[in-house]
Amino acid sequence: MKQAYSPAPAVDHAVAAGAADAGFEHAALIGLDWGTTSLRAYLFDAAGKLLGSRASTAGIMNLPRSAEQGGFDAAFDEACGAWLEHAPGLPVVAAGMVGSAQGWLEAPYVDAPVNADTLVAGIVRVKAACGATLHIVPGVLQRGELPNVMRGEETQVFGALGADAGSADSGKRALIGLPGTHAKWVVVQAGRIERFHTFMTGEVFAALRDHTILGRTMTTPDRPDTGAFLHGVNIAREKGQAGLLATVFSARALGLTGQLSSEQQPDYLSGLLIGHELAGLDAVLAQQQSSLAGQALRLIGNEALCERYRLALAQFGCTQAELVKLATEHGLWRVATQAGLVKPAGQPAAQPTRAG
Repeated sequence: MKQAYSPAPAVDHAVAAGAADAGFEHAALIGLDWGTTSLRAYLFDAAGKLLGSRASTAGIMNLPRSAEQGGFDAAFDEACGAWLEHAPGLPVVAAGMVGSAQGWLEAPYVDAPVNADTLVAGIVRVKAACGATLHIVPGVLQRGELPNVMRGEETQVFGALGADAGSADSGKRALIGLPGTHAKWVVVQAGRIERFHTFMTGEVFAALRDHTILGRTMTTPDRPDTGAFLHGVNIAREKGQAGLLATVFSARALGLTGQLSSEQQPDYLSGLLIGHELAGLDAVLAQQQSSLAGQALRLIGNEALCERYRLALAQFGCTQAELVKLATEHGLWRVATQAGLVKPAGQPAAQPTRAG
């Protein structure tokens, strides 16, 4: 379904207005999650509490005007101008596509494996017209015959790992999944990103639905059909050895034979693609003497989409998939404190929590 592959939902503005207006004197940091299609801004106090948030559609490819005409400054002012007016001099940390070659200023990738210190060492700085300095977090590059990259996800991963710092389990190898348009699966150990894998599941779903014959017989349902979704997952798991290209036409053929209704076909296709993604991930893990079965992992992203992945993972024997909330906020806060942009009020540094 289309909604299953939407970007993470916009930040709840209800958090922002009252709490932020009442707490400017406590503001210590602005964090930006600046992607291709959206910009989310967060205001933190010195204890890591989230005082307010703003969300807009001014991603780097959707600026209010061109970059040459000051589009990045305009988007930044719209999101954070009121905060900076009341609390000038606040440090600003930004992650995501704002640091890409098409962003405000390119932050060159750092090579995996990478820990938080390596990430902080790669920060670049750009001066906004209003006088604020943005500290832009770099992405991560995995070199090799099949290189891989991420931008923004690394900050979320380190946000998820923040709670593990100093724990007895921090040295264990673990898996973190970030479902979405380009799903990422990140292997972490000893507080660092060891390696990661990208699956273009969400984008392929949208392309197949909107631009191939498969979409001609589909009707968007009023609500998700879990049965049709799991049918697709299990077809990929049990009969998908020949690969996606050998099974994907079944989304149409099952409709033509009356085995899937038009409303069921989108969920079946979603399950089929996610099933092939997880089968591929399982094969990769097997090469590393691991598997999804019995794996304890964490999921970061849209809650509805993560729940869909949790159901699919259970079909592969993985029944311990925990949703990590506020990973972006945690990550921005952790990078900022690691970089010395803000001194936490008390030690150890508090993790971001919702005000109120």
